Amino acid sequence: MTFDITIPVLNEEKTLVQQISLLHHFLLLHFPDREQWKIVIADNGSTDNTWNLAENLCQDFPEVQAIKVPRKGVGLALKTSWTQSMADIVGYMDLDMATDLNHFLQAYSAIALQQFDLVYATRLHPQSIVIGRSVKREITSRVFNFILKTYLGTRFSDGMCGFKWLKRTHVETLIDGGAQSDGWFFSTELLAIAEWKKLRIFELPVKWTDDPDSRVNIPNLARQYLAAMAELKKRKHKI
Repeated sequence: MTFDITIPVLNEEKTLVQQISLLHHFLLLHFPDREQWKIVIADNGSTDNTWNLAENLCQDFPEVQAIKVPRKGVGLALKTSWTQSMADIVGYMDLDMATDLNHFLQAYSAIALQQFDLVYATRLHPQSIVIGRSVKREITSRVFNFILKTYLGTRFSDGMCGFKWLKRTHVETLIDGGAQSDGWFFSTELLAIAEWKKLRIFELPVKWTDDPDSRVNIPNLARQYLAAMAELKKRKHKI
């Protein structure tokens, strides 16, 4: 099966070349058929040299594609990339590659060989290994996922981890069903809508290393998520 890996980026000139080169090497090692896969750099409106570096990477690696997203938003970047894709499998990971790359092999197998519809990484499974995460971020994540389960009645353990994969044929259904956020909450909406539509979901415990340079503003993100949860709950009754 073919697959596209989308990497949303915003002002990542310091690490873009190194990280995309690392991912490209990994994929070429495990999937030597270059026609099988593509890395999509989705630029969320960078104001530094990220876009120029992305274009250079496209010249260096034919398997890399760069797209410009009209405004900021991880959800918008993913929707833009995935709705343009022709691959069998689409998904994304963060540029910092906090989730160990070897887990992609498990995710691919779950969809291509085991016929799951969607795979999501979880840092909150007993088998997961989390390295370098602050107590504050750990508590925030667990509280958020607890609220999700109690308020929305969902069963998945980790809605926020940036490592998700699905059959492309389900993208339009999930977006139409309510996965509509242009921001970070899109990742959680995907899981909720997929669960409510009874898709086959594979939970993947992962080794995850915290990025000390993370730019996530927890208070602002919490407010956005709570408001988005209320909107998502309204959509649940329409499914």
